[in-house]
Amino acid sequence: MIKKTGPFFYPSPPGALKEVAFRRFFKYNYKFFGTRFLLCSYLERCLIAMYDKIKIFSGNSNPDLAQSICDSLGVTLGTARVRRFSDGEVMVEIGENVRGRDVYVVQSTCAPTNDNLMELLVITDALKRASAATITAVIPYYGYARQDRKAAPRTPITAKLVADLITTAGVNRVVTIDLHAGQIQGFFNIPVDNLYAAPVILNYLKDRFSGEQVVMVSPDAGGTERARAFAKRLEYSLAVIDKRRTGPNVAEVMHLIGDVRGKIAVILDDMIDTAGTLTQAAKALKANGAKAVYACATHGVLSGPAIERINASEIEEVVLTDTIPGGNRDNLTSKIKVLSVADLLAEAIRRIHEDESVSSLFV
Repeated sequence: MIKKTGPFFYPSPPGALKEVAFRRFFKYNYKFFGTRFLLCSYLERCLIAMYDKIKIFSGNSNPDLAQSICDSLGVTLGTARVRRFSDGEVMVEIGENVRGRDVYVVQSTCAPTNDNLMELLVITDALKRASAATITAVIPYYGYARQDRKAAPRTPITAKLVADLITTAGVNRVVTIDLHAGQIQGFFNIPVDNLYAAPVILNYLKDRFSGEQVVMVSPDAGGTERARAFAKRLEYSLAVIDKRRTGPNVAEVMHLIGDVRGKIAVILDDMIDTAGTLTQAAKALKANGAKAVYACATHGVLSGPAIERINASEIEEVVLTDTIPGGNRDNLTSKIKVLSVADLLAEAIRRIHEDESVSSLFV
């Protein structure tokens, strides 16, 4: 008895999706055909007809990452013109048919934050009016995430406002990486997949410091859980730096909790903005006898004097992912190592598109 589960073939361009299409087709539909020739012929027609069912588009924030995702999936990056009028307004033209397609828009809302956010909203509206079946916003870096609560009287919760804007524009699902605060998922009334860059960073650290005595360091009390998880997976020891902020984007390191003497210290955070916290933490670790200081973060915002501070600091290497494009920072420093999350996002897109579980990616 053949179990019917809706359409018996799925979009399957060459690459990761093709393997799934063949597996599902043969599993559910082999007995429908009497000869091998008819089976192969029909399968070929199905694959050709469904080749462009999945569409991936990109704004101007991170086109290189979008292209890497497409390369990993074996699909072609969608054609879209995202440009500006002379007065700065965003204009979008989708250059191909998306009617009935499942569309994924790759767009980090990094600097210039407002421009990139507006691009995402306008692209979404254009796709919705072009009759796309579903629209998934792939937002590797979610801007405004630090404004997730009322930290003082008469202040906004901008992370919630941005979530409302994205939902109202017509997005059906959001895929992001390492939200600054997990509760931001609850700001949306649509499904949100908050992936973690941990597998990418863990593999690098495991190979980089094999056989070394390493301590994982959280730069503040709020990041202790994240650092503890890394330390447990890698069998490192754990340390925490106590800090107090004296103003926005300003941090003062107070003291160290844990033993770092004679060990390689790896500072772990979700993002690096002005690098004030990072460089002061490195100074405190060196003062307490750390053998060497490294740093890891998912999002390299690196605004203001961040590059200058990193260059002048005790840090030997800063490991980041490509959720935010690097721009010309490679010309300004040699201390930054960039890891790609393209395969992670591509696998998430494949699983969402094939109605498979993505829970195994949440490690």
